[in-house]
Formats: sequence, C-alpha cells, structure tokens
Amino acid sequence: MSIVSFLLSILSLLVLGAHALRSGDMGLMAFYLGVIVLACTRRAGARWIVAGVLFAGVWTWANVTIDMVQLRQFAGEPWVRLVVIMSTVAAVALIASVLTVWKGERFYLKDRDRGGFQAALFLLTVALLFFTRLKVPFPILLVDRYLPGWGGLEVFGLGVYAAWIGTLMFEPRGSLKIRPRIWAFFSLVFFTQLGLGLLGLDRMLMTGALHLPVPALILGGPIFRGGGFFMLILYASTLLLVGPAWCSHLCYIGAWDDQGARLAGRKPRQGFPGPKMWGRALTLGLTVLTAIGLRLAGVPGLTAVWIAAGFGLVGVAIMVTLSRRTGIMAHCTTYCPMGLVSNLLGKINPWRIRLSSECTNCGTCAKFCRYGALDEFSILERRPGMSCTLCGDCVSICPHSAAEYRFPGLTAQGARLAFLIVTISLHAVFLGVARI
Repeated sequence: MSIVSFLLSILSLLVLGAHALRSGDMGLMAFYLGVIVLACTRRAGARWIVAGVLFAGVWTWANVTIDMVQLRQFAGEPWVRLVVIMSTVAAVALIASVLTVWKGERFYLKDRDRGGFQAALFLLTVALLFFTRLKVPFPILLVDRYLPGWGGLEVFGLGVYAAWIGTLMFEPRGSLKIRPRIWAFFSLVFFTQLGLGLLGLDRMLMTGALHLPVPALILGGPIFRGGGFFMLILYASTLLLVGPAWCSHLCYIGAWDDQGARLAGRKPRQGFPGPKMWGRALTLGLTVLTAIGLRLAGVPGLTAVWIAAGFGLVGVAIMVTLSRRTGIMAHCTTYCPMGLVSNLLGKINPWRIRLSSECTNCGTCAKFCRYGALDEFSILERRPGMSCTLCGDCVSICPHSAAEYRFPGLTAQGARLAFLIVTISLHAVFLGVARI
C-alpha cells in the first residue's frame, strides 16, 4: 500500500505540474517537479511535504473547477462532464494525500526523528512566500524580476533551504554555531543587493527606489515621510510572531554587531557595564523628535537622508570599537532605538526563556550572553533581563540543560522547535523578499 500511495502521489503531482505548465506558470511547474524529487529521497520530511502540497492541490482543483464552470455557463456550453472529470482529479489528489499520511511511514524511512520539523519549515516558508507573491502588486521575488513567471522555483529553493537550516539547528549545539552564520549570510545578501542597486541594477531593489538601511528609519522614516509603512508593518508583524527575536535573527544591521562582538574572542568580557536602557531610550526619543522636526521644518529628503546616515555611522563606530573590544553587542544593547522597541513590545509575545530548577547558578550562560541579559541577579531570578532577544545561546551552552524556551501549552523541547520553525521560516522569507 505504501508503494501505491507513493505512485498515486507522484501521478497527482505530475497532473498539477501539467496544469501549471498549461497555465504558463513555469515556476509553479518547477515547484511541483521539485516536490517529486523530494519524494524520491524517501526522507520522512518529504512524506509530510507531499501530503501538504497535495492537500493544497485539492483546493487548486476546486478553484479551477469553479472558474471553468462559470466560464462554460456564461458561454452556454455543457459543464456536468467537466465537473465529474475535475472532481475525480481532485479526489485522486485527496486520496493520495491521505494515503501518504496514513501509509507513507513505511516508505519514507530516513530522518524520522525530525521529519515533521523539516516539513513544517518547508511548508510554512512556501506558504508565506506564495501568499506574499500573490498579494504584493509588484514582483517581490528576485527571480520574478529577472525571469518573469519563474518565482515558484525560488519559492521551492527557499523552502528546501529552510528545511536544511532546521536540520543543522535541530540540536541545541547546532543552533549555537549556525545562527550567527545564517544571520551574517542574510546581511551579506541584503547589502550585496544594496550595492548592486547603487551600481544601477534597479531590479535588485524591491520597489526600484532606494531606502537607507538604518534600523532607526523603520520608525523615523514613516514619521518623516508621512507614509511608506512597509518596513514598519513587516517589523511589527515579526514582533507579534517571535517577539524580540527580530534583533538576534532578522535584523540586517544586528548581524554586523554580532560579528563585531565575536572579534573580541569567544566569550564576552566580564565586568562590562552591559546594556543601558537609558541610552536606547535617548536615541528612540531623538529619532521620533528629529523626524517630526524635520517634517515640520520642510527639510528636503536628501538632507534627512544625510542626517540618518550620520546616525547609522555612529552605530557602526560603536560596533568596531566597544563591541569588538568587549564581546558585548554594544550597538544593539545601548544605542539602537529599535532594539528597545523590540524588547518592550516583544513582551506582548508569549515566547520566553527561563531557567529551570536544574540551574546550579554556575554562570556559564552569563559568560556567553552577548546581550548582557544574564547577570547574577537575573540568574537568581531564573529569567533573563530586559535586553534578552531569545537568541538561544544560553539554551545551547547550559551544561545542565536548565535554560529553556517556554511557550504556553508546550514542553521545553516543543517550545524550542516551534520557535525555530517560525524564526527560520521568517529568515528564509526575509532572504527572499526583504529587499532594500
């Protein structure tokens, strides 16, 4: 029965691919072919990916049937036979999806311990990207800008990338090594596109217009312009999903501060004063008041850009001096106004890191926290301080497994994996759509 379900699923995917080809959506056709390749790997994650894609295919067939029936009714042509044929195709896809879940375990044998985790990463990333591609009025995916209609191929690639990163970060020690690397990779892609855009390749820019990549402008820019809320909405949505993890996983500038702090050596320097909320409160107030003042004064946009650039360069100077010397992310914890916003509004989000009763107060977590969120008082309180960004380094490094992710209704392991599913998927989505 497992072989039958496999062959039935391949047939259904081929039919979906043929429909995409007939519709002229070459990228979607490539997506379905890619899922067939994944199915042939016989990995446990592919089982759930195939089932999920086929289930979505049923919805596709339902919409196609409705559209075609309406068209035939309008033309006065018979449509009953069409409904029978399309219903049969949809039923086969649904049966294949159910059989893949019910009987596929005997066929998809590899990586059973993390198959559901990998599939969740792939499916969530793909769903977010297809939804964004459908709703945004301009080609938001880079492939669509250079090869119109092939965006589905990029969606598939980013889904596979998310599942692969999840495999590397499945164990806590893996997260400790991989998170800063993929974060730096995201920043590299982001600023490479900026550089190419400055050189005249307008299609590298999301809207074709340049926006200065200074985090403070996420808030200050819309205040000054009186519009242009895309990045603010994207930022706010991230806070709702993963709280302050924006600062440790998704901020294109924060990755610079992280790398600067790591130049100091493996561990942050002990005795450094640590995060200063008043510093970030000051820069936050200055950001808002300056944006309002420049707007009321009618200052030209170019002048405002130079002022913002100066603010950003001061932040870079902090990274290459204080962060590099201390190992603490001084820019993020003492200067960046959006870091303070993330810490404060992130409390609305239910994700937390806590220290369990297994904690021995050994202080290992404090030695590795580059946000200065774990001092002696915080450890005794069994919770990180305000500057915690849910980076998870303490979870990975604790010798007693006492540092844990918490989420209502989930075990510590379940909360960590669920958190990774959301953050890694967002990382992959941002890699695909968060252009300058």
